[in-house]
Amino acid sequence: MAKMESNTTSSLMTPGAATANCWSCGTMRAVHFCNACGKVQPPVPVDYFTFFGLPRKLNLETAPLEREFYELSRKLHPDLCARADKREQEWSLEQSSLLNDAYRTLKDPIKRTEYLLRLEGVELEEQSKAATEKARAAGEIKKQVVPPDLLEEVFDLNMQLEELRMQKKLGEDDPALIEEVGKQRLELENKYESLTEELKTYWTDWDRLPDDSSEESRRRVRDQMVDLLNRRSYIRNLVRDVNEVLESSS
Repeated sequence: MAKMESNTTSSLMTPGAATANCWSCGTMRAVHFCNACGKVQPPVPVDYFTFFGLPRKLNLETAPLEREFYELSRKLHPDLCARADKREQEWSLEQSSLLNDAYRTLKDPIKRTEYLLRLEGVELEEQSKAATEKARAAGEIKKQVVPPDLLEEVFDLNMQLEELRMQKKLGEDDPALIEEVGKQRLELENKYESLTEELKTYWTDWDRLPDDSSEESRRRVRDQMVDLLNRRSYIRNLVRDVNEVLESSS
């Protein structure tokens, strides 16, 4: 499991991180600010894990991450550079923006997983956007592939939802059907939550991969995480559809 030390300087001074001298005092600097004079340094293009001095691992302790975030926030906040020259003010804004984006992404387990997959070349969100735009251009509704393990359940549920929609148009009401759909919604919500627990097993598999692991080994774990995230996304959208129908029938 990835851990950070409580001391900001040591946790950020990863091998190869401090590769330049401070632009102001000339001493060897930390990644984001100078340890000697406290000046904010020019931003260096790095991924979010590297920004916090972390390896690309998925089992992440959020409490140390939060402490690191607030300590860096105090060092990099633009208000501290209000009287600095224009360059340092701009660097402070850039560093603070990157800090906030990195923290929001890494503290959330799903966003963290999706982000690592993007670093590995898997653009889940972009794939979804591309599918949406393609369907829109063709005048169609984007169709999600139903996970095989949900195929029969989803078919029955969609039939029930269509029946509820028709009843609403006719001004009719079927309490028994509404109750049954409500039960299925609860089951889907439970499945949705359980997928996060299943995802943790893949985090462990990923974190255990040695640095020199084969592409086949990495791809196997990546594919497992992608499949789970797709199932999770499908169930989330299905629950949303159920809620819309139930709310319109109440």
